[in-house]
Amino acid sequence: MERSVEIRTGEAVAIRYELAGLGSRFLAVMVDLIAQVAVAIALLFAFAVAGQGIVRLIPVGAKNLAAWGIAFAVLLFFLIFFGWFIIFETWWSGRSPGKRALGLRVVRDGGFPIDAGAAIIRNLVRIVEFGLGFYALSAISALISPENKRLGDFAAGTIVVRDRADAVADLDAYLSRATRSASGIAEADRLLIERFLARRATLDPAARMRLATRIADRVRPTLRDEHPPLGDEALLEYLVRI
Repeated sequence: MERSVEIRTGEAVAIRYELAGLGSRFLAVMVDLIAQVAVAIALLFAFAVAGQGIVRLIPVGAKNLAAWGIAFAVLLFFLIFFGWFIIFETWWSGRSPGKRALGLRVVRDGGFPIDAGAAIIRNLVRIVEFGLGFYALSAISALISPENKRLGDFAAGTIVVRDRADAVADLDAYLSRATRSASGIAEADRLLIERFLARRATLDPAARMRLATRIADRVRPTLRDEHPPLGDEALLEYLVRI
């Protein structure tokens, strides 16, 4: 049975995220593992070819350089298998190649984009989970957790969701707000702003900035009230509060 979680934003909009199930998360891990093994094999082949030539060039008294080479290779493979998730989840908005292929994304508990600190914590715990029965503890934790959280998610305050979010109508908040007609914003533009603010946490940073700029450029010429000089996204946040 699919699980979901509903999060309310500061703009009185509720966002429902569909939580990633155990099966899709396992498949994402397997896709990442296959990619990691492929990268590791390619690097091993490259080291084997390059190492033959390097060893012949190293003087007899400097053979300890080979030990440094082995240490570097061990560090590199550690980064491939564990730094992989930290790097991709930090710089790819909560997605590793496996998660992207399965349409999954890591976000913070409040629906905000994952940051570097959370990515590091959840994936350092992954090392323990991997070592204790190949994610057996993760599977048990995800099954009994209402939010499908593994141990790393509990430690970092994250959830894994389907890469989409649906805004849920908040009728009480809508009816309690004053009319916006004095601001000059058309009803369609107001709904567009609210939809953007509801879904911005799921967007890539570059796409989020471009979309905020396009919406702000659309509504600025229509404004009739005085408003402070704000950036694009800050202006949209201001407009839904007035």
